[in-house]
Amino acid sequence: MTSTLTVPAPWTVGPVTRTDFVRYQGASGDMNPIHHDQTYAEAAGYPGPFSVGMFQAGLLATYAGDWLGAENIRSIRIRFLEQVWPDDVLTCTAQILREYEEDGEHKVDLELDCTRQTGGLAVKAWATFVTGAGA
Repeated sequence: MTSTLTVPAPWTVGPVTRTDFVRYQGASGDMNPIHHDQTYAEAAGYPGPFSVGMFQAGLLATYAGDWLGAENIRSIRIRFLEQVWPDDVLTCTAQILREYEEDGEHKVDLELDCTRQTGGLAVKAWATFVTGAGA
C-alpha cells in the first residue's frame, strides 16, 4: 500500500527547564523530589534533577496527535532510554512503519523518537492511529 500521509517536520522543544519539569509534575501528580530538588537528586547520585520520562512521552504524543488527531490514537507504547536534563533541547520525529486496513478502518503504525541535542535517544514510542486515508 502506498503511503497517503506526509510525515510532519521535526518538532524542537527547549531548552527545557527545571520549571518545565515541575509544571509537568504538578499536572501529572508525580511529585517525586528527584525531578525538582537539587539536594535530593545529588543524594541519590545524580548531578541534579532530571525530567519525568512521561514529559518526553507526552511531547511525542502531542507531536503525533497534532498531526493525526489525538482522538484517532488507538495505542501507544513507550520505551524510556536516556535521562533529560535542564537545558536539553529535544527533537521529536516520526516514521511511518505501515499503513493497513483493519476492522473497517484505515490505520497507520508509527515509530516516534524524542532525541536530545547530544544525539542521544531519550524516548522511543510506537503508536497506532486511525486515519481518514483510504476511506
